[in-house]
Amino acid sequence: MSTEHVLDRRPGGHARDRVRTTANKVPEVTAYFWIIKVLTTGMGETASDWLAHLLGPVPAVGLGGLGLVAALVLQFAVRRYVAWIYWTAIVMVSVFGTMAADILHVGLGIPYTLSTPLFMIALAAVFALWYATERTLSIHGIRTRRREVFYWAAVLATFALGTAAGDLTATVGLGYLGSAVLFAAAICVPALAHRAGVLGAVPAFWAAYVITRPLGASIADWMALAPRRGGLGLGLGPVTLSWTVAILALVGHLAVTRRDVRTA
Repeated sequence: MSTEHVLDRRPGGHARDRVRTTANKVPEVTAYFWIIKVLTTGMGETASDWLAHLLGPVPAVGLGGLGLVAALVLQFAVRRYVAWIYWTAIVMVSVFGTMAADILHVGLGIPYTLSTPLFMIALAAVFALWYATERTLSIHGIRTRRREVFYWAAVLATFALGTAAGDLTATVGLGYLGSAVLFAAAICVPALAHRAGVLGAVPAFWAAYVITRPLGASIADWMALAPRRGGLGLGLGPVTLSWTVAILALVGHLAVTRRDVRTA
């Protein structure tokens, strides 16, 4: 066995599940992580709508699905965290997660009041199976293929849930700006609870992770959509492109400085 691999010797596991890379496959949680995460959620929201208007819903969903598969194949192929590969996968999850939520609402007529709890149940099921299998939901040990599958399943579920929840609050009277304010306040709750010692690091992380989706999407929608819909009217294309540039700049910075990689 090469020095790139060590064995996870938990009893009962299959050999293919015990092989793991020496490096974690996800970035360290820093301020950069949260900033880029919010940017990807907003960019995915507007990019999804932009592509649907530009290409039509069916071609847009097909293109988004292909992009997601390609990004995840590349992410699973590497044996360590690579900034541009990881964040490309996150962007594509954001785009396709938005499309998944929109398909249920627009295509199938399922109201957000129903799709939101459905996605919540789906996320809870992923977490339950992940914990039952691995006895942890920590992102600091994404070193096996099985843990990586659970991680990305959870990420996809959080994006779909966040999209539905954000659209739900926007359509029940809060609007996009009101929703952004609501979720900006909500994301402080797990942080403060963790700081106060009443919420563990893992549940605090995943709670904040879920909330970043409707937070970023609400801000982006507010910037992009027309004033008659409660927005600034900047347009889907310009907002998508400007947020993409910001993502590229920050990810490029991390790729060079490696400030989101644990060195010890």
